[in-house]
Order: sequence, then structure tokens, then C-alpha cells
Amino acid sequence: MSNHLTLNRNQIAQLVALDIPPGSAVNLGIGMPTLVAEFLPAEHEVLLHSENGILGMGAIALGDDIDSDLINASREPITLIQGASISEHTISFAMMRGGHLDYSILGGFQVASNGDLANWITDADDAIPAIGGAMDLAVGARQVLVMLSHTSKSGEPKLVAQCSYPLTGVGVVNTIYTDLAIVDVVNGSFIARAIVEGLSLQELQEKTGAPLQASNDCRTIKLDSKENAILS
Repeated sequence: MSNHLTLNRNQIAQLVALDIPPGSAVNLGIGMPTLVAEFLPAEHEVLLHSENGILGMGAIALGDDIDSDLINASREPITLIQGASISEHTISFAMMRGGHLDYSILGGFQVASNGDLANWITDADDAIPAIGGAMDLAVGARQVLVMLSHTSKSGEPKLVAQCSYPLTGVGVVNTIYTDLAIVDVVNGSFIARAIVEGLSLQELQEKTGAPLQASNDCRTIKLDSKENAILS
């Protein structure tokens, strides 16, 4: 096997942030997606939404900036940007369901090659159902981006031909960001848009549970001198 790069959670979040256009309205889901807020350039004026009723979410709060009444969907203390608004859940979910979000960034357990998403429960004996607002976000946003590790701890693919876990949404996923690649869902197929340095397409295919192709302009994911993920 090749000695390839494997991205950490922050580096995956950096890749997602690179793909968010200036001025977008974006929901950050529970878990890894909340890290994306740390890597969005302030000058891009991306408007961050949190399902618990925040529009205009800022970065994670530290030290004296921590207010226990201001938390994101992962219950982490956050800041607000100037002009932010707070609403109760019916207003927040109306934003999610009404097509007002450009991007929904979610975690996932499995994504199928037709864009099906499973992210609320596994088949583990101790699994706790946690749907939250994921179903609303999966169908309400214009684009759905999913962040996950490419395989499970036991090496099972999370990008599959058909989800074995209960679905969150059918045919909803546009792009998947993993520790090994950026993969678009196009016409029912996985298309690798970028692959980590040192990993071949064949090796990535071996870690993927459905046929995988590389895009014509497939790029390489590398790390710069500060260990930030970049595309070349």
C-alpha cells in the first residue's frame, strides 16, 4: 500500500470552506461541520445558520467571549456577527424547509452513489437515534455537502452502492468530503474531484463500496507549510 496523506477533521473542514462562495447562506450541522466556521474568510461574508435558532453565527467563543446562552447545534459556545438574529425553532426550521439555505453541511454514516444519505442511526446495539433537523436540512437546502471519514474504524466503506442504514434523505447529496478525497455525486455515480497526495484512484476505489471515476480535471490534495489542506 502507498504511504498516502490522510486528512484530519480540520483539514477536511478547510476543503469544504474553499468550496463555499462569498455571500452564501449556510447551515452547519452537528459534529465535524461546525469546524467549517473557523476557516471561512471574514471578507466572504458567508451567513451561517444553526438549527437551534441562529442566523449570523460567528466563530467558536473562547475565554471572556463565552456566553452559555449562545451555543451552536453541537452545544459549543459561539459568537455572533454584527446584525445576527435569534429566533425560536419554528422560524429557524422554516428557513431550513423553505429553500432559503444555499448549502447544508452535514455529517454522515453512509452516502450512496445515487446521493442517498444515512446520518441519524446505525445498526449498532447501543445506537441512539438522533435525527434532529437533518431530514429538514437534507431536503431544504439547494446543495447538500457531507463530511465523513472514507471508511469506518473497521475499514468498511462509507461511500456505498446502497445505504444499509435508515435513510435521512433520498438522492439529496451533492458532494462528499472525506479524509481521502472530494467526491461529487453526478447522475447516480461517484466522481472523484480531488484525491489526497500519494493515493491512486485504484486504491481509493478499493476503499469505496461503489464504482468510482476520476473527473477529467481531478486535483491533488496536499498540505502547505502550515499543515493546511490545499488543492494543486
